[in-house]
Amino acid sequence: MKLSELQSHIKEFDYAPEQSEHYFLKLIEEVGELSESIRKGKRGQPTLDELKGSIAEELYDVLYYVCALANIHDVNLEKTHELKEVLNKVKYNR
Repeated sequence: MKLSELQSHIKEFDYAPEQSEHYFLKLIEEVGELSESIRKGKRGQPTLDELKGSIAEELYDVLYYVCALANIHDVNLEKTHELKEVLNKVKYNR
């Protein structure tokens, strides 16, 4: 799945521009949970039975809220990636 497809998928069932602050606070909450999972060393690709509390689950949750916020603010993350790569090539002499 492309990032743009994930953004579209999330926007289909979870799009509430009036709750921008809520999405941001959820993102921060999920980053905290990711930190806990990393500290506990729950690495690797889990099975469905192992997913809860894993780094993989928390990374997805962070990605979910990043996409939701991008949708609310009309940001195409794929296009932004392309633009940022151009800037980074100059900045880091790549």
